[in-house]
Amino acid sequence: MEFPGLGEHCSERTCKQLDFLPLKCDACGEVFCKDHIRYDDHKCSSAYKKNVQVPVCPLCNAPIPVQKGEIPDIVVGAHMDKDCKYNPAQQKQKIFTNKCLKPGCKRKEMMKVVCEQCGGNFCIKHRHPLDHDCKGSSHPISKAGYAALMRASQAAFKSIGAIGVPSDGSLQHNRYKLSKGKRQTSFKNGLVST
Repeated sequence: MEFPGLGEHCSERTCKQLDFLPLKCDACGEVFCKDHIRYDDHKCSSAYKKNVQVPVCPLCNAPIPVQKGEIPDIVVGAHMDKDCKYNPAQQKQKIFTNKCLKPGCKRKEMMKVVCEQCGGNFCIKHRHPLDHDCKGSSHPISKAGYAALMRASQAAFKSIGAIGVPSDGSLQHNRYKLSKGKRQTSFKNGLVST
């Protein structure tokens, strides 16, 4: 049983196969079978219209425009000789170049962290005036400086063996709290009776 109106013949001269699912070439517009649809398989004369490839410079990754009839290798070579903006020193530049000015600290930061009081460049750990023994003005200017001052005073107050004065005015040792004749040791999780 024949279906004369169904399918089309391949336009390739050597093939002429009847194909029920023919494919149309988007460059030349002719109909081909699955074996001859590629531009190279049917030697498409209009392939240059659709098969456009833009070469890229291997150094600077910039696309290089190539005119019709020019050899891409020659155009890319000319770009590399004249117009290429590749800088080999740029890849070897160090990212962490801002060295901390605190004596003994060898840390380097990606960005400058400048003290508001003395104008020195420090790492994140020594950025507050109290952390780097600032020789600038005597009082912290920012909230961060005030926070550093409070941390430093609390660290000195909470040192082992320090005696603190609680808000009720009674003197007692920081590590032990006395209540109702029992000695209790304070830990991070709470009070534990001993």
